[in-house]
Amino acid sequence: MKLTHVIKHFTIASSFLVAVALMNGCGGLSDTQMNDLKNLRADVNSLQSQANSLKDQRSALEKDIADKNAKLEECNKEKQETKANLDKLPK
Repeated sequence: MKLTHVIKHFTIASSFLVAVALMNGCGGLSDTQMNDLKNLRADVNSLQSQANSLKDQRSALEKDIADKNAKLEECNKEKQETKANLDKLPK
């Protein structure tokens, strides 16, 4: 029982050490790469704000369309009522 705990802890510790060694072995980013990353982040933020703006415009246009469709429906209803009233008039 004690031996399995020792092996288990040794395996965990050695795995941790290997992971740390691998992370240290991987070099950091150069200044050029950092600048490119910053530029890409700025581009992403700009595109996200454009996307949000376009979504807002789309919502506004959809609202306008819905309003105009409602008004058109009301006009068609009035047209049908007027036509029905005209048909009731003696000829």
